Amino acid sequence: MRKLLQIFAGHRNAPLLRALGRRYFAGSPEEVYAKRNYANNVSEYNTVINSLSAQRRHFLLRDVYDDMMLDGVQPSRDIFHSLVVGAMRGARLHDAFFFREQMKTLGLVPDVALYNFLISTCGKCKYSDKAIHILEEMKKNEVKPTGQTYICLLNACAVSGRTDHVYAIVRDMTAAGLGLNKFCYAGLIAAHKNKIPLTDDTASKIIELVEQSKGWSSIEASKDMAENVMIGVSEEELYNLPTAEYVHRRGGFVNRQLTVYHVALHACADLRNVEAMETLLEMLKKDGKTPDVFLIMQTMRCYLHSGNLDRGLQIFMEYINSGKPAMIELFVVRYRDVTLQKCTPLCEYPSSLLIISLIGDSYGVARNLPVTLIEGAMVGYTPKGMELAQDTLVKMNARGFFLSVKMGSDLLLIAAGEKTGGYTTANYIWDLMQARKITPTFPAVEAYYRGLKEREIPEDDARLIYVSRVYENLLPRNRTGPQRPSVG
Repeated sequence: MRKLLQIFAGHRNAPLLRALGRRYFAGSPEEVYAKRNYANNVSEYNTVINSLSAQRRHFLLRDVYDDMMLDGVQPSRDIFHSLVVGAMRGARLHDAFFFREQMKTLGLVPDVALYNFLISTCGKCKYSDKAIHILEEMKKNEVKPTGQTYICLLNACAVSGRTDHVYAIVRDMTAAGLGLNKFCYAGLIAAHKNKIPLTDDTASKIIELVEQSKGWSSIEASKDMAENVMIGVSEEELYNLPTAEYVHRRGGFVNRQLTVYHVALHACADLRNVEAMETLLEMLKKDGKTPDVFLIMQTMRCYLHSGNLDRGLQIFMEYINSGKPAMIELFVVRYRDVTLQKCTPLCEYPSSLLIISLIGDSYGVARNLPVTLIEGAMVGYTPKGMELAQDTLVKMNARGFFLSVKMGSDLLLIAAGEKTGGYTTANYIWDLMQARKITPTFPAVEAYYRGLKEREIPEDDARLIYVSRVYENLLPRNRTGPQRPSVG
């Protein structure tokens, strides 16, 4: 009984239990506990953790861990691996280091796999110095770094553009007798692309590294990757590569033999360097290989970012006419990157949109097309664009096309940036999501809440009061406070 009361008292403010519902004493405490408790042992808790991670509800992992401790369930090494992987995927650096400290407190020494996940988390959050400290801690604790550890560290430093650290890691690997594999070259390319300020020879360095990578070797991958595969972490995700979210897609989306080309063309698209991109495509052709869908996406992005809309559309049409499976990302990139052209809003390109909308309908992906149209229409927050966005939302809703959490949150975040006008588009997106009892992500709610506060709205306005309540409920989960200690 004392244990049960401790659980109730300890989770008065726990977001996870609020999500599951309040525990009412309809029967005996033991019966209530049995009905409302969502996990009873290590295996069940591990399932919950993996489920939350898959649902991208990473902010609840700390609460699950607290529940596990209060239930008297002893976390295993595998549990901590799952918790840190979840924190890594959610880019929650403080949570990742909290779980490491808890692991030590319980007498479990972090192993090389967990240290690799921590380094990867540092890279995702652009904390390269902290990633280097983790390597030093490994050596101090006599945990031998593997080839995968060095590649994690290399790519973590590459995200921050630290070419000095990246080349120092390469020298250390070479001195230890480790060859460079495709992920090392991917990191080197990313480091040059992310370097601030960019140098004049960045494009030539990228091309040179792609050429050098053709003789890449494999670095003791089997043992390290076996454990990562067990918890669903691909090498692309571990090293924070741009293909991480696509690598499991079918239909020839990603050819994993082209990893270096993936990173190189992605860099060219970000740099808007058409000449370097075309040179890389010619190199690929000479190698006797054909671009996969990801490379086609980057080719389109590069042309569109550079303002060559006609060539971008031509690449799109060539793929569609080839008879290959249509991928929604191609439609999305077409819309999104047209909107990036600062000279003309998307609503000024009716002919291109009409062509792509017709193609989209014929391939059964019309559900997603209006969403990207709305994104593009809101660029610049022009009266015509905002009207187009709202009209499209109304038509979507009338045809039974509903917004998912991600789509709705992305659109609300954009619409909430409107500084003039009646704020009707943001209000309508919010109402659509509330009608389906969907709570947007915290960044979207925060932007919408602040946008309402900036307007002349009475303090007792029902909308403002409700949005304020939702914002305050989400706030504790999304900030660093006393319950979220600093990284140590």
